[in-house]
Amino acid sequence: MIPVAEALDRIFALLTPLPAETVPLRAACGRVLARDAVARRDQPPFDASVMDGYAVSDPEPLTGTVLRVVGEAAAGHALDRTIGPGEAARIFTGAPLPQGAVRVIIQENTAREGDLVRILTDPVEDRFVRPAGGDFRRGDRLLSGRRLSPSDLVLLASMNLPTVDVTRRPVVAILTTGDELVPPGAEPDADQIVASNGVGLAALAESLGARARLLPIVADRMDALEQAFALCEGADLVVSSGGASVGDHDLLGSDLSALGVERAFYRVAMRPGKPLFAGTLRGVPMIGLPGNPVSSMVCGYIFMCPALRMLQGLPSVHAPRLQAVLAADLPANGPREHYMRARLADGKIAACDRQDSSLQRVLADADALLVRPPHDPPCPAGSVVAYVPLHQH
Repeated sequence: MIPVAEALDRIFALLTPLPAETVPLRAACGRVLARDAVARRDQPPFDASVMDGYAVSDPEPLTGTVLRVVGEAAAGHALDRTIGPGEAARIFTGAPLPQGAVRVIIQENTAREGDLVRILTDPVEDRFVRPAGGDFRRGDRLLSGRRLSPSDLVLLASMNLPTVDVTRRPVVAILTTGDELVPPGAEPDADQIVASNGVGLAALAESLGARARLLPIVADRMDALEQAFALCEGADLVVSSGGASVGDHDLLGSDLSALGVERAFYRVAMRPGKPLFAGTLRGVPMIGLPGNPVSSMVCGYIFMCPALRMLQGLPSVHAPRLQAVLAADLPANGPREHYMRARLADGKIAACDRQDSSLQRVLADADALLVRPPHDPPCPAGSVVAYVPLHQH
């Protein structure tokens, strides 16, 4: 068995980030920016009024000053006239500041009488002008290597970019094995169970921007496995669930070199998830997850998610680890790194009472994986522990 960190590093060594493609800005949310986005204009493109009021040429007009109103400027409707001494322009929020104007007197501090406006109070220090290029300048960049958020799209749109270059979405072929499995909605025999791993892994992959190809359940036969492998053609990553242990029917745990599988490692010192392997299937990176539902999903978070991030051009880093204060005592840990389902509340973390790897309800109720190092001594309440957040991977 190898440590979790080493196993993940060996998986990274199998991966190469995918090429870029150009997509409409509307389709770019959640995608990873593959090339710097370069602004095509200044923002704002002109000095703009921050408030409704009057644009004037005097930087410090005095209380009682009376000015002649010579025009009006509104958003999208600039005033094509220079404002000189003794003049003012009615202006509205977002409108371009007319030539010659240097500040805005907000309307609350003025009194309008026909074509004249009187300043009622000495202007405050704020000139109520948003300067041209105050947000960004033409040629400024949004750097590549970030997953684009809705806020990023606002920025890119203001940069006047209708399209953006992003990393191609990875295609993940997901296969589950086992004669005991039937798809959700089917009527299982007395000795069968409903397959759940594939659905969860596909959803997890899609939440990270991948395209999941969920294959039919694979029977415990070599010919069925060979047919399933053929369906993986064109995928960027193959993820299997089940059949990776050492039983007579665990075909993925056996030598599959004749079918094009080359292993990089087999078995990891973690719980849940020991019978895990990685390698290539006919040159395509492959991760073989355990068949136990919780083990499969935990390993999905710890191994598949970082792999998908790397394929999309993000840094090759391990699953994020945060820290929290332990809410209740924990006994000593054994020789394997333990990923315990846990709940966060009020800045503290508590391990769930039951940790059996078949308990899917416990995983559904958890929002974190509390990480115990190998041979970790007993941890009293109040200790600071590491955890991997779920649902924010």
